[in-house]
Amino acid sequence: MNFATIGHNIVKLTIKYWDKFLLTGMGYTLSLAAITVAVGAILGSLIALLRMSKFPPFRWIAGIYTEIIRGTPMLLQLYLFYFALPQLIPFLNRKQYLCVAIALVCNSAAYVSEIIRSGIQAVDIGQTEAARSLGLSQHLTMTQIILPQAIKNILPALGNEFIMIVKDTSLASTFFIGDLMTQCLLIKGTTYLTMEPLIMVAVVYFVLTFVLSKLLAVFERRLRRGDIR
Repeated sequence: MNFATIGHNIVKLTIKYWDKFLLTGMGYTLSLAAITVAVGAILGSLIALLRMSKFPPFRWIAGIYTEIIRGTPMLLQLYLFYFALPQLIPFLNRKQYLCVAIALVCNSAAYVSEIIRSGIQAVDIGQTEAARSLGLSQHLTMTQIILPQAIKNILPALGNEFIMIVKDTSLASTFFIGDLMTQCLLIKGTTYLTMEPLIMVAVVYFVLTFVLSKLLAVFERRLRRGDIR
């Protein structure tokens, strides 16, 4: 098959399946990525604070969790959550999307926790000492002085995490939950074409990540301008 035929097929498939498959797939992919980063950031913040706790058992638990998640493949975690969660929580039976979302959140939280922990530790220790010398409690020092600066430092890294998650959601196609790669498999099964659906979905992924990376770059420049002022 020559390139002209492949190109012609791609145009026909795009026109025919854009609404039914690709737009639906983009919706599932972006919603799954947004849920993963949003909830993962909350859970990751808690894990980061536990890892920095003065209470050793909290540090051990958070450290073990982080090392296990970072030391095992995401696809393996997806399988474990997909098959184990419904047995532990009957409510999750036949809720494939929710099981996959929970697995992605737990995975992302481990990485986000390290981003947040590094952001907190990057704040000058002198600011903590100054706040404590002025009579602020440890809680107020963290919430009013340290975290606002740390959040500003880690927002670009969280943006990059969102872009990575957009691509990592392709693994969810293993369970046919409606994401872009799932739509690619459905198009392949309907049309008996292989290369064309793959190229179509590759282009969509590239456009999504390219646009998100450019928006992230604009946001980072605005943050830098704010620092200069």
